[in-house]
Amino acid sequence: MQSVDFTTLTAASSDICANWLPARVEQVYQRDRFWIVLGLRTLKQRGWLDISWHPQAARICIGDPPPRKPDTFAFSQQILHQLSGLALISIEAIAPWERVLDLQFARRPGENPLFHLYVEIMGKHSNVILTAANQEIITAAQQVSPQQSSIRPVQTGQPYESPPRLTNDAPSLQESQQRWQAKVSLVPGALKRCLIKTYRGTSPALVESMVRVANLDPEQSTATLTPSDWEKLFQRWQEWLQALEKSHFQPGWTAKGYTVLGWEMIQPVKNLQDLLNQYYTAVLNQQEFQQLRQQLSQKLKNLLEKLQTKANNFSDRLQQSDRADEYKQQADLLMAHLQAWEPGMTKITLADFETGAPVTIALEPEKNAVQNAQNLYKRSGKLKRARGAVEPLLAEVNAEIGYLQQVEAAIAQIEKYHTDADLEALKEIREELIQQRYLEDSEYTRRSDTNSASTNFHRYRTPSGFELLVGRNNQQNDYLTFRLAGDYDLWFHAQEIPGSHVLLRLDPGAVPETVDLQFTANFAAYYSRSRQSDQVPVVYTEPKYVYKPKGAKPGIALYKNERILWGQPQQAEAYLNEGRGVSG
Repeated sequence: MQSVDFTTLTAASSDICANWLPARVEQVYQRDRFWIVLGLRTLKQRGWLDISWHPQAARICIGDPPPRKPDTFAFSQQILHQLSGLALISIEAIAPWERVLDLQFARRPGENPLFHLYVEIMGKHSNVILTAANQEIITAAQQVSPQQSSIRPVQTGQPYESPPRLTNDAPSLQESQQRWQAKVSLVPGALKRCLIKTYRGTSPALVESMVRVANLDPEQSTATLTPSDWEKLFQRWQEWLQALEKSHFQPGWTAKGYTVLGWEMIQPVKNLQDLLNQYYTAVLNQQEFQQLRQQLSQKLKNLLEKLQTKANNFSDRLQQSDRADEYKQQADLLMAHLQAWEPGMTKITLADFETGAPVTIALEPEKNAVQNAQNLYKRSGKLKRARGAVEPLLAEVNAEIGYLQQVEAAIAQIEKYHTDADLEALKEIREELIQQRYLEDSEYTRRSDTNSASTNFHRYRTPSGFELLVGRNNQQNDYLTFRLAGDYDLWFHAQEIPGSHVLLRLDPGAVPETVDLQFTANFAAYYSRSRQSDQVPVVYTEPKYVYKPKGAKPGIALYKNERILWGQPQQAEAYLNEGRGVSG
């Protein structure tokens, strides 16, 4: 992940100052434990100022509106209490070449600031600190006790102290090439490392790009550079300093991230704020997606292993109970042939009532024939009672296994992060597992409406142009089947196989062609647990014939009046690989 360096921070703050100041603070919302947004209103526009102290993605930029769910964080509530209704009048760096911004708030433009919000963009030490006009700390995103840092504690009620000053040299446009070159090459080493260690304001991303656009290798030793190499590199150095001095930036996408200087740019963008917002939103979403998918997959794997062990134990007990009739038959035989028993016998062989085949019966030598028969009757009764108790338990466990396999199949289908809809679908699965008590609740995962489901289904068009909807998880499946489906639609699902609910939307009087039905069946097979099979049985019926059993878990549905098609998941996959599908 590309971190916000001094250059990016300068570009972002300059752009915000030019387009968003002064602005009134209307709202404060905390998205997560590393991210707050300030709702701003100017004379021309309204927007949301993102301020993040994330260890890898600390930043400040204009971002997207926050979600409509309760904010339960004390930090944002304290900031809202102090800043609501005030005007953001200025954004200034606390010192040259420092990555700390001072956001100043007053009753109205032109008045002295009442509060300062210090935004410290310093990697894992990033922080956001609110102080009064006298610099007394009111609240901080991350409190730092004297035990954690004797150099710079950050605590409520204490005076604000700026971070320790940088000790390396400050770059200057007035510095000559000879002096600059002498400093950088004083201790020979990798060019990238020498530039970063010598001057403030540099960063790995900046220096690597600077060196590459000068047609040099960042790992190249300073001792190997020719006078021409030094001249080309110094030109780029000057270009960087001029961009900072004149606030002339060229934002755009690069092959590995973004640039604000136009270097190695493959696609320019007009709006720097959109660039930063899109980059960090996508990168953080992808990180969260990968972590969440791994956590959910591992949790389901552990749950299914435990349930399968329990089911196997119940099955073994049922197999043992199958001998109940055998013990009863042995007891009947023994009672019918009491005269054949002799004291001290450990076994007796008697002819079967129906077949005449010999049946060997184990006996307890200290008991007589009647007592042995009574033991066999008791054993038979016990096994029959066990069967009556175990069968519903096994059915319950198998139903639970089926449900979790359905969830597992939904996760397996969300393989990679492409859009916000992929992450949202995973979050809905997590929330569903919390509701079903497979996961512990948390204030960071709770939704304002736990019964709501997003409608970012997979969406496709059949050959005849009918819309096709595919649920991404159980919540979406339920919504699609029991709330969205109309009287004229058709409902598809892989037969007795965990998978997505698929809905073929039809207008009144419309009749789908055979190719449309097969197309839909192919997708129902593709979005099932049998995706790797050549052919998958798929049932389809009208939505009115699909119903949910009372008390059933999300995604569980029963159906009747169904017809069967053989879906071909490879056909759906080929269709998607051609880029002809429209998803999300």
